[in-house]
Amino acid sequence: MKSNLLMNFTVDKENKTVNVKREFNASLANVWSAWTEAEILDQWWAPSPWKSKTKSMEFKEGGQRLYAMVGPQGEEHWALADFTSITPKSNFKYLDAFCDKDGNLNQDFPRSNWNVNFSEQGNSTFVDIAIKHDNLSDIEKIIEMGFKEGFTIALEGLDEIFASKA
Repeated sequence: MKSNLLMNFTVDKENKTVNVKREFNASLANVWSAWTEAEILDQWWAPSPWKSKTKSMEFKEGGQRLYAMVGPQGEEHWALADFTSITPKSNFKYLDAFCDKDGNLNQDFPRSNWNVNFSEQGNSTFVDIAIKHDNLSDIEKIIEMGFKEGFTIALEGLDEIFASKA
C-alpha cells in the first residue's frame, strides 16, 4: 500500500547533506518512542524483508545503539549510533557508522551526522532529518547502496505499526 503521507527526499550537494522530511499519522509521543526505544526501532528500522536487531542501546547523550540489519539469509550488517545531543520529544543528534558486532568502526565507510527533528501539526507528526557527510562521494556511495529506497520502505513499515495501534 502506497502512503499518501508527505515524504521528501533531497540531496543538498553544496552542504553535503541528505534531507528527509516525513509525515506520520501518529502523535508526537508515539513517533518519538518509535525512534528512541530499541524494541520499537527493531520492528521497523530495517527495510523489509530485512530485520533490525539491537544488541545494546542507551538513549542518552554519550550513549550508543549497537544494532544489526539482518537479512533473509541471516547475514548481518552492524552499525553504531553515538548519541551526541537529545532534546526530549523535539530533537536528537547522533553519529552513525558501520562497524562489527563488537562496535569496532569500519574505517572504509565514513561516519554520517544525523540531526532528527520532530514537530506535531494537527493529527500528524513530522520528522525532519538532515544527514550530513564529510564528502559528496560518501553521499553518492550510500545512494548507490540503495539508501533512499531502503529508508522509504522502512518508514512505510513504521506507518504500519502506527496503523495497527490506531
